[in-house]
Amino acid sequence: MIMRRRMMARPRPLVAAAATTAVVAGTAGAVHHHQQNRYDRQAAEQQAQYESQQQQAEMAQMQQQMAWQQQQLDQMQTQQTPASAPAAAPPANDMMSQLNQLAQLHAAGVLSDEEFAAAKQKLLA
Repeated sequence: MIMRRRMMARPRPLVAAAATTAVVAGTAGAVHHHQQNRYDRQAAEQQAQYESQQQQAEMAQMQQQMAWQQQQLDQMQTQQTPASAPAAAPPANDMMSQLNQLAQLHAAGVLSDEEFAAAKQKLLA
């Protein structure tokens, strides 16, 4: 009987080793899954932060462009009606050049349709 006990005793360490290996493998898989989810969340947060910074930069650029457009429009308006001169009809050549300038600014996208129409109406009035 002693031999039988020894033979039966041997499979138990093998079963225990197999069970331990399964537990370790399962734990490693769970840890890997958790880490991958964490890395994915971090990547998504970084992407969102990058996109937010890009949007802020685009907004700042648009604001600068709008300020420049407003400055150009103001300059054109002051050229059209000088403060010290009475409101007299401008010479035909000057009016044509100003209309051409307006058309060029509109074609370049500096003036919107509404701004172009208002500036043209003011020039022709």
